[in-house]
Amino acid sequence: MASRSTSHVLTVGAVCLVLVPLTGCGPDGGGPSSSKGTSAGQPSAPTESRAPSRGKGSKDPDDLNGDGHRDLVLPAPARRDPEKTGRDERVGVVYGSAKGLDPATRTVHGRGDLGLPAVGDTTPGAGPDHVPTDGVVTADLDGDGFSDVVTTVEGEMADDGNISAARSVPHVTWGGPGGPEKGAGATPVKLPEGASKLGVTSVVRGDFDGDGHHDVAGLAQNQSSAVVLYGPFTRSGEPKRTDTSLPFTDGELAADAIDPSGKPRATSLLAHAVSDGEQSGNTLYPARRGTGLSAEGRKLRAGNAQAFGDFDGDGKRDVAIGDDGSRNDEPGNETEPSDVSGSLTVYPGSGGAPVDQRSPVAAEDPEGYEGAGGYTAADPDGDGRDGILVATYAGATFVDGDRRTPVSRKGPAKADGRKVRAKDRAARPVGAADYDGDGKDELVLNWGSGDSTGPYGQQPTHWWITDGTGSRDKTSFATTEFAKD
Repeated sequence: MASRSTSHVLTVGAVCLVLVPLTGCGPDGGGPSSSKGTSAGQPSAPTESRAPSRGKGSKDPDDLNGDGHRDLVLPAPARRDPEKTGRDERVGVVYGSAKGLDPATRTVHGRGDLGLPAVGDTTPGAGPDHVPTDGVVTADLDGDGFSDVVTTVEGEMADDGNISAARSVPHVTWGGPGGPEKGAGATPVKLPEGASKLGVTSVVRGDFDGDGHHDVAGLAQNQSSAVVLYGPFTRSGEPKRTDTSLPFTDGELAADAIDPSGKPRATSLLAHAVSDGEQSGNTLYPARRGTGLSAEGRKLRAGNAQAFGDFDGDGKRDVAIGDDGSRNDEPGNETEPSDVSGSLTVYPGSGGAPVDQRSPVAAEDPEGYEGAGGYTAADPDGDGRDGILVATYAGATFVDGDRRTPVSRKGPAKADGRKVRAKDRAARPVGAADYDGDGKDELVLNWGSGDSTGPYGQQPTHWWITDGTGSRDKTSFATTEFAKD
C-alpha cells in the first residue's frame, strides 16, 4: 500500500478539516464498536465513551496517543439546534486499535480543554467553547512521539499600516500518552518578525525538508510571503528555522502527506489561487530532502480539486488537479474551458508528461460529469498504487486507471425533525487511511443535515469507515452523543 496520512477531516469542505485511528484498548480491552453492514444501514450513536490507552510514542502525526494505531480527528457538535445558525463545534478524536477505529474510545476537546485564548471568534451562533475546526491540524512539533494539536486562533484586530485584519496565530496544544493534554495552556507559535503583527492563515503540516521532523507552513496576512516553520519546535513554540522565500499566494495551501511509518519523505507544497467559484490556478513547490521547499514553483493547470498520491505505482509522489464542479455564477462565467471542464490531470513525480483523464460521467448533469467536490487519494486494494476518490452528486466515485467504481452511503431520511430530500442524502468522501493495519485503505465518508448546504454541510453527524469500495463498512457511527462527552 502507498504510505500516506489520511486527508485531514477537520479541513474538509477541506476534509479537509482536516483528520484518523483508535486504540480499542479501553478499560475492558475490547475492540471497535462497529456497526457493520451494507450501505442501506444507518450509523448509530455509540453511548459509551472509554478513555484511550496510553501509548509509548509514534512517528505517525495521526496517532495522537502514540500507541501505534491511527486516530480520526473530526468536528464534534456541541449543540444540535436547527433553529440557530452558524457552528458550535469542538474537536473530537476517535481512537484506533489493531481492529480499526472504535467510536466508543474517544475524547472531545473544547476551547478550554485545548487551552486556547477566548478571544476573536465571531462565528454566528457559536458558544464560548467553540473551536474553529477548519483551522486545526495535527503534527508532532517537538518530536517527542506524541502528536500535538495545532489550532489557528484569531485574536484582536491589528493594522500594519497597509492591511487591517484579525491577528491569526497557530497555537499548540502539546500531546502526550493520553492524547492532547487538557487544561494546559496552548503555546503560540513564534512567527518571523515580518509576519508576526498580523499572523498567518491557511496553516498546513508537512515534512518539507524530509528530515523526519514535522513542519508547518502558512500564508502571511501582510501578503509578504508564505511562511515555512521547520521543526523540531521548542516547548516555547520556536521552530528550528524559518523560511520566507516562497511568494505569497492570495488563496490557500495544501501539502503532501507525512509518511505515517516515520520514514523520512520530503513533502511538497501546493499553492491554490483564490477562487470565486471558477476553477483557479495552482503552483507546486517541490520539496527535496535536506534542503526543503524550492522557491521556484511549477505552474499547474486550473482546478479546485487536488490530491497528492502515488497514482502510477512507481514509488514517487504525484499530484492530481481537476475540476471540482464549482462555477462562478456571474453572467457569462458559468462555464469553464473544454480543457478544464469535467477533467482531471495527474502530474507524475518522475517528471514525466501530465496524464489527462475525464471525471466520472453523469448523464443527468448538465455539464456531463459528476464533479461536486474534492479529491482523496486512496489504495483500497493494497496494490501500492493510489486511485482518486472523487466527490460526486451521488456521493463518490473511485477512479483507478480506466475503472470507475461508485461508492455510496446514504444519510437518514429524517433529521432535525424534518424530512431529508432524497438528493440531499448522499454522504461525501472526506479521507482515506489504513486504520486496521491490513495494508489496504478504508475510505471515510460523512453526512450532515442542513437546508442551505445539504450533504456538504459544515456539521457532519454521520460517519462511515468503509471496507474498501464495496457496500460493507469496517465501522460506522453518529456523533450525536459526542456532545455529552
